[in-house]
Parts: sequence; structure tokens; C-alpha cells
Amino acid sequence: MAIIHNPIIPGMAPDPSIIRVGNDYYLATSTFHWTPAVQIFHSTDLANWELTGYALDHGEVNLRGTNTPAGIWAPHLSYDPASKRFWLAYSHMQNMAGREFNSDSFAVWSDSINGPWSKPIYLTSIGFDPALFHDDDGRHYVSILEWETRTGYQAPGHIVVAEIDLVNGGIIGDWHRVTTGFTTRGCAEAPQLYKHNGYYYLLIAAGGTGYAHGVEIGRAKDVFGPYTPHPSGEPIITSSPHHLFSLGDPDAGHFEMQNPNTPIQKSGHGSLVSTPSGDWYVAHLMSRPLPGTSLNPLGRETSLQKMTWSQDGWLQMADGSNLAKATTPAPRDYPNTQQDFASFDINDQFETNQVPAHFMTPYREQTNDWVNTTERPGHLRIYGDNSFFSQVDPAIMATRATSLDYTVQTKLEFHPVHYSQTAGLGLYYDANNWLYVRLCQDDTEDHTVLRVLQAKLGQRTDDIFTEVPVKNDTVELQLRYHMGFATISYRLDSQSDWQRLTQDIDVTYLSDEGVNGEPGEIGGFTGLFNFIGAVDAYQHQSFADFSYYTVKNNTLKG
Repeated sequence: MAIIHNPIIPGMAPDPSIIRVGNDYYLATSTFHWTPAVQIFHSTDLANWELTGYALDHGEVNLRGTNTPAGIWAPHLSYDPASKRFWLAYSHMQNMAGREFNSDSFAVWSDSINGPWSKPIYLTSIGFDPALFHDDDGRHYVSILEWETRTGYQAPGHIVVAEIDLVNGGIIGDWHRVTTGFTTRGCAEAPQLYKHNGYYYLLIAAGGTGYAHGVEIGRAKDVFGPYTPHPSGEPIITSSPHHLFSLGDPDAGHFEMQNPNTPIQKSGHGSLVSTPSGDWYVAHLMSRPLPGTSLNPLGRETSLQKMTWSQDGWLQMADGSNLAKATTPAPRDYPNTQQDFASFDINDQFETNQVPAHFMTPYREQTNDWVNTTERPGHLRIYGDNSFFSQVDPAIMATRATSLDYTVQTKLEFHPVHYSQTAGLGLYYDANNWLYVRLCQDDTEDHTVLRVLQAKLGQRTDDIFTEVPVKNDTVELQLRYHMGFATISYRLDSQSDWQRLTQDIDVTYLSDEGVNGEPGEIGGFTGLFNFIGAVDAYQHQSFADFSYYTVKNNTLKG
């Protein structure tokens, strides 16, 4: 029997929302402070996925100044067979301070999954994680978490449902409070409606975003309830099946629930899909900690579990348990192909006029005035801008880290004329946390050197004692990431051997639990990126030309 290995989409691919239209599967994931916003993946077999583009890539959102881990949360994909339109609902989390969680929710539509997408239609500001449901009677509904701010009331609030006006926006009638969760784990969020054999099923995430995370389910004969919880009283998918009572507990980490007996953790926030042959699956997020730690550099990734319907009409994992697995049985109609993990390697030679789609940028849009492949054919040109501590205009082109053991490499030419101009390669989590090996002027401003700069929890460290002169302003850089430690090498001539600049830099803090996110939160829940970029705090005129960019994952499967 063929099996599918998890994660099916490694690296930052959280909050998956999956649909099938005909024989094609589509999946959307959160992007937080990264642009373009909302990744969209495509597959024909549930095992092999390709990034096809983004839903919000024309200035629909302004993410400048976004604090970790706010931004674009929990996109929900749906397809309305009546209008033959794809819909995508999402939240723009603007503020998390004081546990206020100010978020506006919108929906966009398109006749094609590849766009163009409509202008955003405002839905509500009641909370976050909206999902659309297109009923077979032609009505449309939105489900969402109503965020609770009253002292003494169960946090984070109620799951609410309302009829929605998809033409003019807004709701029709009133919000209906349907549940605060189907188990004792609390932190109910991300509600998604489905209809099966005469019942409305409400799939929700619970237990917080950390080690107690899970997928819960309830059902009702009416879309507004009342909803009956799954008879087990427990999540139907989780990495930590041990019973937990945490109603009203705002702790999103729950480190005490880390399960030492499974390679994947934090399984939760699921989305349901069926295959043409009638098999059922839930796509869900998960994480892979560094061995022996509770730190998750890759953020939350996307996995898949095969499901069945019980005789009494309840959804459950196909193996009868509720423990998420590192492998799952493939569908009956699975083609005779192998799961291609090499597809997550990157080999960019910048030979076209298009910036490769896998590059993302924190906080700002990718525009031709600072990044392009046209001014010098065969190169990606990046104009320097704010320092990388900036949450406004950093000049960074980054790709998701997809393994705990990989090598990223590039070659660049850069001619600094001021000590504030730099360009190079590095690792990035957010504006307060990164590692950067860069070409820059030496302190006497009379020649170019290679030197390492690091940001940890907002503190800047410049390794002034480890630098190498670079006479012709051109260098190849290589960064090896291995289980939370980075080794940096260089060569000044492509015919020469690689030379070690520095090794075993501890970058374990570049992880969801290691960064300093919004005060009061556990840190972040985005993930590690590799990047090339440039800084110019002098005149914003200097630029770096990168002739290639490669990422080779040394271990990925499972």
C-alpha cells in the first residue's frame, strides 16, 4: 500500500485550508508579516505540492510595522459550485497588545485559482479565522471566532456563525454563538463548516497553537446549532492525546503536553477534503522540534491524515486513534508516482525577467524600484534600504527553510562607498532576530570586507574580529544550517576551495519559541527563512547583483 510522508509541505505552511475542484487539490496557508500574502499550493495526488502563487499580491494589505506574530492569519479557501467562483477569506491581525487582538476580516473571489482576485470585501471585525460555507440551497455562511475581552469570561471566546452577503459584504441577520469548544482543551478557533449526510459538521482548532493543539468536531441538523460534540470528548487529531483541562487558560504553549513518543508535534487546525474515489483526509498544521528541545525553527508545517466516517456518522482517523502520524495511507486513486521531496530544493540562476515565486519579503511589497531581474540580465538586483531591524522597508528576498539540515548558497557583486551599505546572505525570522554575513566597508572605509552581523532578541552583535578582505567586491557565500547551528564559508574565486569564515553559530533562537514576539505572547508562530538582501542607510542608491541562489536540503523526508 502506498503511503504519504508528512509533512507534505515543509517549512512555514501553517493553518492549511484545502479544497478539491474536479481532480485538482488547492491549499492556502498563512503568511503573517510576509508578502506576497497567502500562499496557494496545487496538487493532483495530495502528496506532491507546488507553490503556484499568492492571493494577495497587488497591495491589498499594508504589513509595514507588523509585530510578530500578527499579519495575515488563517486564510480559508472555498469553491462555490453555483457561481463557479473560488473564494478566500482571511484575517488581517493588526494588534495583539493587551490581548485585545484587533483584526479585520475580508473575502476575495476569483474565477480562477490563479487569479486575478477581486478587491477585498469586508466581512467583520468580531474576531479572527473566518471561513465561508456555500450551502446547497444557495445561501452562504461565515463562521469565525468572536474574540472575548471581558474579564471573567471564557477565553478566547465563542465560535459564531452568520449568514453572509457575498455581493455587498457584511452579515445578514445576527451572529449566532454556537460553542466555546467541543472538548476541555479550550482555545477554540478556526471554525470550518461542512455538510455530510444531512448534518452540518463544525471542525475547529483547539488547545492553543502549541503542544496541546488539536482538531475538534461537532455536528448539528441546523447550521446555527445546537452542535453536539464528538462522543469521545477529545480531539479527533492531535500530537498529544493525553487528556487536558485548560478551559480559560490563555497559554498557547502548553509545553507540558510535548509528546516524547512522536516525531511531529502541535498537530491541529485541520481542513477536510474528499478524493474523487471517496477517500477522506484532513490537512493540518504540525511542527518538528529540534531534537531534545521544545524549539521549532521551521514553524508550523502542513501534514495530512486519512480519515473515515464511523457507522454513526462521526469523522475519525482511519487507524482508529487520534494521534497524528508521520505517514498516512495514500488514496485508492493514488498514481504510481513517488513523493518528490527534491522539489523543495531551490536552484535559481535568474535567467528570466520574473522574480521566482518562492521569494517572499517581510513587511513590504516587492516592487521594481528595489528588486528586479531586468537591469542586469542573469542577476537578481537588490537595492539597499533600511537596516534589517526595520519593520518598514528592509530589502530582503527570502525563501522558507524546509529542513533542519540544509545548505544555502549565493554569489554576489557589491561596491559599498559608505560604511552603512551592506549586502549578503543570511537567516531571518523577523526584524529582531536574524543572522547576516555581508560585504561591507571595513571600519577605516578604505576597502571591502566580509563580516558577520547578528540580531538576537533585538540586540545587535557585529563580529569585528572575524573579517576577510574582498579585493574585487565579489564573493560566493555558503551557509550550512544543521540542527540549529550555522556554519559560514566563502570563496573569492569559483575555482578555489571553500574557506571557513565562522562555524557552529548558535541560531536555535531563530524558532517560534526562541524569539521575542508581541509582549504577552509565547514568541512567534511563523518560521525560519533564508535570505539574500542589501542595506543602504546612506543614500538608498547602492545595489547588489546576485548571480544565483540555491538551497539544498540534506534531510527532508519525514
